Amino acid sequence: MSILRSAALFVVAAIFEIGGAWLIWQGVREHRGWLWMTGGVLALGAYGFVATFQPDAHFGRILAAYGGIFVAGSLLWGAIADGYRPDRWDVTGALICLAGMAVIMWVPRNGG
Repeated sequence: MSILRSAALFVVAAIFEIGGAWLIWQGVREHRGWLWMTGGVLALGAYGFVATFQPDAHFGRILAAYGGIFVAGSLLWGAIADGYRPDRWDVTGALICLAGMAVIMWVPRNGG
């Protein structure tokens, strides 16, 4: 599987994961109700399903890499959906997380 396809899967999974968490947040904290929370639970389930399409068969590696995507994607989601403005340290941390994700997923390994 190409790096481009793997990256696309990360983007789709991030939309489901972060979007699901945001919908639950809206349902509970912003009192938008059960429909929002149900949508969030369904989106989180879809995230888990999309994650299984990554080329690597190691659950821990995939979830660790998604952690980096989650950090950067959450800051972006907050900026778009809630008006959050990340500072330079937020951006620096997100870039470090993305670099870690790239190393975890895409650095060639011997025998595996």
